[in-house]
Amino acid sequence: MTERQARRGLILINTGDGRGKSTSAFGVILRMLGRKKKVALIQFLKHEGGQWGEVRALKALGLEPIKTGDGFTWTSRDLDETQARALHGWEIAQRVIASDEYDLVVLDEFTYLLDFGWLETATAIDWMRANKPPRQHLLITGRNAPPALIDYADTVTEMVKIKHAFDAGIKARAGIEF
Repeated sequence: MTERQARRGLILINTGDGRGKSTSAFGVILRMLGRKKKVALIQFLKHEGGQWGEVRALKALGLEPIKTGDGFTWTSRDLDETQARALHGWEIAQRVIASDEYDLVVLDEFTYLLDFGWLETATAIDWMRANKPPRQHLLITGRNAPPALIDYADTVTEMVKIKHAFDAGIKARAGIEF
């Protein structure tokens, strides 16, 4: 392995139907912050006013997530608006990534833009290849990561649901789910 390969930023993906994709990303964020690294978190679908536990904790650590969504697609009142907000999030992400100010950029729930056809996978990958600074790590979360994105990545983790309390009618719990 060359020194260049050893220092090259990684492309990481957390995908799958199981819970914990974003939560795992928050663990990586904590590691990076603990190492005094600069981190950006862009949340594509989560409501811009949301104050979930992880958002509060990250703010306490000095990281202000950039939220561009209006809520999850299954609760959207206007999917055209949801799509427009998500694509605006991609414009923000492009500026953040290309700025070369961050050691890690997390694109939370980004795979939905690709899965829903709002953004062409090849277009996103081509842009990343051409514009992501070589040393920067990029962590992408969301269900249904397209095969081309998986091929592009260095590390892919699939979260698999074995059993979930929701299936038994148990509602989400503060501190566990949000």
